Amino acid sequence: MPDFTPNTHTWSRLKAALSVACEDADLSDAEKVYAECGQQHPLLWEECILPHRMKRCVKIGEGTFGEVFSTVNTSGDTVALKIIPVEGSEIVNGEDQKTFGEILHEIIISKELSSLKEKQQNQTHSFIGLRDLHCVRGCYPPDFLNAWDRFDQQKGSENDRPDFFENDQLFIILEFEFGGIDLENSNGTMASLVVAKSILHQVTAALAVAEEELQFEHRDLHWGNVLVKTTKLKTWSFLLNGVTHSVETKGVLVRIIDYSLSRLAIDDLTVSCDISKDEELFMGQGDYQFDIYRLMRQENGNNWSNFHPHTNVLWLHYLCSKLLSMKYRGPGGRGAKDTREELTRFYDNVLQYSSATEALKNCPMFQ
Repeated sequence: MPDFTPNTHTWSRLKAALSVACEDADLSDAEKVYAECGQQHPLLWEECILPHRMKRCVKIGEGTFGEVFSTVNTSGDTVALKIIPVEGSEIVNGEDQKTFGEILHEIIISKELSSLKEKQQNQTHSFIGLRDLHCVRGCYPPDFLNAWDRFDQQKGSENDRPDFFENDQLFIILEFEFGGIDLENSNGTMASLVVAKSILHQVTAALAVAEEELQFEHRDLHWGNVLVKTTKLKTWSFLLNGVTHSVETKGVLVRIIDYSLSRLAIDDLTVSCDISKDEELFMGQGDYQFDIYRLMRQENGNNWSNFHPHTNVLWLHYLCSKLLSMKYRGPGGRGAKDTREELTRFYDNVLQYSSATEALKNCPMFQ
């Protein structure tokens, strides 16, 4: 369960922070979610996703939480729809459905990180942009089921086919900008280790900005949660404590996604997910990712509400190991050997830093 049961005072402050007009602070979790969606009650699927948009949907990803589809928005831009069943009694992909209280945690963090692109002191575009938010009721639409089947035939799905939901099932639809392809599925497609170095720099900078502005910890930054897309921009800028910095893109832009385990603070209110009793999460074997969950717990003493920015450094260490082990299209020219050595030095030394901010400021690779 999330560590998120705001009393009247903190909820009203949070509402101010999230600029959602709301006079009555004594709302149920359902009403809070509807308010975040700009709705009074759940709508029908086709009221939120118009039929021509449904027809163009393609499944692009999945998790135990639910499904991710791409489609176009009213402006013709590609967007990603993260569709999460909530509040129902049906077991989905082996898990209980999220409650409104739990989904509120992800909505709030998604909004806060998306709005970092507009901040005056600490600004970044590297967290996925949240474009829209809906709460819908009803069975899974046929167009989405067809897209689900195509994905299953081509790639194989680990999820249950979402055809068992009844007419009264509720879903939250988070509509994000299209951020590209995740690192795991980019293996073998990126040009060289020079690109990997830029990716690591962009991720570190984004985490530093969020640490400074929001006391943010991602807590689940595995290579499926880092998206990359090609860009013609040569450099990419961010603001850290009022100072503008830039990174060479090497032809890619990073977007960080999935905040279901994340933690941040707005004013004096902490929004976090208490995973202290989720034993299964800490029992994984076979990849460094699973060690990171145990290392985080070791560092925070299984208290998930306090700020421990070194967890971001643990994930940078993990991401560096993945980037070093990935395959690349080309040798990367004369600089490739030097870049591999730089990344290896980063891997050997990054854990000494107390936060992503400290790593960004002091790590030789970023100077």
